[in-house]
Amino acid sequence: MTLPVIGAAMPTSGLETYRDWILEKNRDLEIQSFVNADVLNGDWQPLAEQTRKLLDGYTGRLGIHGPFWGLNIASLDPDVRVIVAKRLDQALDVCAAINATQMVIHSPYTTWDFNNLDNFPGGRARLIEAAHATIGAAVKRAGDQGVMLVVENIEDKDPMDRMRLVQSFNSDALQLSVDTGHAEYARGNTGAPPVDYYITAGGDRMHHIHLQDADGYADRHWSLGEGTIRWAQVFRAIAALPVQPRLILELRDITQIPASMRFLESHGLGQ
Repeated sequence: MTLPVIGAAMPTSGLETYRDWILEKNRDLEIQSFVNADVLNGDWQPLAEQTRKLLDGYTGRLGIHGPFWGLNIASLDPDVRVIVAKRLDQALDVCAAINATQMVIHSPYTTWDFNNLDNFPGGRARLIEAAHATIGAAVKRAGDQGVMLVVENIEDKDPMDRMRLVQSFNSDALQLSVDTGHAEYARGNTGAPPVDYYITAGGDRMHHIHLQDADGYADRHWSLGEGTIRWAQVFRAIAALPVQPRLILELRDITQIPASMRFLESHGLGQ
């Protein structure tokens, strides 16, 4: 059996260290230099040009992490929707500039939602309607541009909430992401299912996975093997998917990428 090829998330500056490792197998790559409002509101073109130069010869699957600080992709406030739409437009401009084909955005579902959406008549439908009003234009533009938006779990306790949200758009340009550490946080703090359940629940819409270890208490972004996630079962769930998601190491300390790779290789999980 061929082991899955593992990629990584990093700022553009990290490419100077990891460029050869990325290009050797054209690994999945996620650039995380364009998440902040001050970057998107400023002159980001030189940073995009630097990214392109460092990736000369790269033919793998390139994505970015989209903006998320202070944003809600299902806002009930029409003024906030304008800001969210602007940020996503700016990020899609970045995707066009560096030829990225995927962008991570954050789930709107909270722990409070899990316990309360059914406490209010029409609560679930209202949240989905708000998402369409907030990011509908971005989903349409992403599809026209050849970019896939993937919705990452944050506080999500029920992995099917995001599935229902994504299905409601009926667009190939909006799909699912799982962050393993976020799922482990939800399992430990809120009684959510284990990490592999989140992956399996995504089925053919599971197109992106952040790989990070955690302890079930906080969003650690530790090197793989340092926390409590059952990695063998996670990779069995990945192998059973009908699609090949982008597999992205998302570590707080990118100098730990080699350690995570040694862990995966020594356990026969990835290359």
